[in-house]
Amino acid sequence: MNGHQRPAVGFPSEAAPLAGARILQIIPELEAGGAERTTVDVAAALAAAGAKALVATEGGRLVGELQAKGGVWLPFPAAAKNPIAMARNVARLMRLCRRENVQIIHARSRAPAWVALGAARRLKIPFVTTYHGSYSGRTGVKVLYNSVMARGDVVIANSHYTADLIRSLHAEQAGERVRVIHRGTDLATFNPVAVGPGRVEALRRAWGVAPHERVVLLAARLTAWKGQRVLIEAAALMRDRGIGDLAIVLAGDPQGRVGYERELDALVTARGLQGIVRRVGHCADMPAAFRAASVVAVPSTEPEAFGRSAVEAQALGTPVVVSDLGAVPETVLSPPDVPAAQRTGWRVPAGDAAALADALAEVLALGASARDALMRRGRAHVETHFSLERMAGDTLAVYTELLHG
Repeated sequence: MNGHQRPAVGFPSEAAPLAGARILQIIPELEAGGAERTTVDVAAALAAAGAKALVATEGGRLVGELQAKGGVWLPFPAAAKNPIAMARNVARLMRLCRRENVQIIHARSRAPAWVALGAARRLKIPFVTTYHGSYSGRTGVKVLYNSVMARGDVVIANSHYTADLIRSLHAEQAGERVRVIHRGTDLATFNPVAVGPGRVEALRRAWGVAPHERVVLLAARLTAWKGQRVLIEAAALMRDRGIGDLAIVLAGDPQGRVGYERELDALVTARGLQGIVRRVGHCADMPAAFRAASVVAVPSTEPEAFGRSAVEAQALGTPVVVSDLGAVPETVLSPPDVPAAQRTGWRVPAGDAAALADALAEVLALGASARDALMRRGRAHVETHFSLERMAGDTLAVYTELLHG
């Protein structure tokens, strides 16, 4: 989601052994998304460590930030899924790696991972994968296709949920090579102090939100499993209970899903929520978006492999209500796992609009002192477990291990 350019971040000193190393990451495109965001963040850490941070990709809105942070964009048809094109890409990637003296290839998506696997094995260089998503696979062919993400010399899982999924689906390929490295959040950028009121007010105006309205934000691409329909149904329930002054903001790129856009608009009309629910498209300033919100909803109806929005919102001190499935429970402390006094957010059953409405109403009813305490707990939780420095340090440690044994 986040195209907002970030300031430089300090990375761990133990990355020094990578000075002069040449590491290539490969990903289809550098558009919005967690895998894309992490690619740029790791490239920045490599550059800070004195390594050559190469990224083979077709391009995208994050290329400029990649280059500004010391990464090198290598235009490459990494999004190709045609088997013939992929076979040709193996030879093309081998030539690129020889030209650039690449020492490690790190794949972050399935189609380019098959290309990278072929090139790495022939070149006899280490191959790393990161399993970013809960890849669906109900047929033998699809499971085989997905298994490439478990064939790395090191297989990075972005959550314990993802690690368990890899071990259950691809035990033969993954073996004991799975490492959990949670996705990292840039705590300098996702910091309440760093987001000035001017940015927040400008975004609220762009969304058409009145000063008295409280924003319930769902920040995710427009696809059915992200739960936009559940939030719309919850909004109707809240309206019927007399909870007013709400602006339900769906911030996300439709990515060409015109039919789903129409479906959402029809549901808004059917529930009489025109003027309350609004679709605002891609948001380039997510720190300001989370600060503009009174509460952030992550009502996914299928498992999230990590749950970046929940972590970033907590880092900014914004309360979160999330679906209790997938990896998101790893990022949000909530009863019954912790006492209510230790909670950092609310977890509700997936697809349950009534439970979502109840939790959102509870958040919106918090007093100032309770909200401030929740803000401090959420920020401390993210600082301890989900910092960008921790993620970068753990990833660079994998590269160091592969290069230096």
